[in-house]
Amino acid sequence: QFLASRGYAVLQLDFRGSTGYGWKHYRAGWKQWGLAMQDDITDGALHLVAEGIVDKNRMCLMGASYGGYATMQGLVREPDLYKCGINIVGVTDLIMMHEVTWSDFAGSEGAMAGLRTRMGDPEKDREQLIKTSPARNAEKIKAPVMIVHGAEDRRVPIVHATTMRDALQKVGNEPEWIVYPDEAHGFGLEANKYDLYGRIEKFLAKHVGK
Repeated sequence: QFLASRGYAVLQLDFRGSTGYGWKHYRAGWKQWGLAMQDDITDGALHLVAEGIVDKNRMCLMGASYGGYATMQGLVREPDLYKCGINIVGVTDLIMMHEVTWSDFAGSEGAMAGLRTRMGDPEKDREQLIKTSPARNAEKIKAPVMIVHGAEDRRVPIVHATTMRDALQKVGNEPEWIVYPDEAHGFGLEANKYDLYGRIEKFLAKHVGK
């Protein structure tokens, strides 16, 4: 609603793997992080272009959590399609999802088993997980990036953000870096929300215009 109020066309896609559409649609997303799930987002964006709703030269990706991951992976997969990306509390390294021990689900064998099933096994699917980890493929990203994270996040610990930032800096792509010390996985304080959306508005105006 905020973006639409600023005149932007917004596509919020229920890509395969999303719930609420039956087992087949949900199951189709298993082990498709950064692959078919990402293709759904790209196809949706290009459909809007074909319909004349958006300008292909003025598209930007934005998302939080998995959406933050899809933002970064979209910039990796389609480096010439999107003009910028806004990653909010996003996953950036799929191997790290299995190896970071201080997340809020790391101690749950059930949660970790589910992660291996739906995202991929860090041993059996390691090559795929490396290929689909944005932080390990930062050199492919051409667009400017905004990275936003909460310092207290334990669902996607801030090491995902710092690793992505460092990888981008290493290849000469300096991201806009925003950390809220008093937020976790999702921002609850009104002052931070106002601050963040003000920054997003300026970032978009700079890189894709109105």
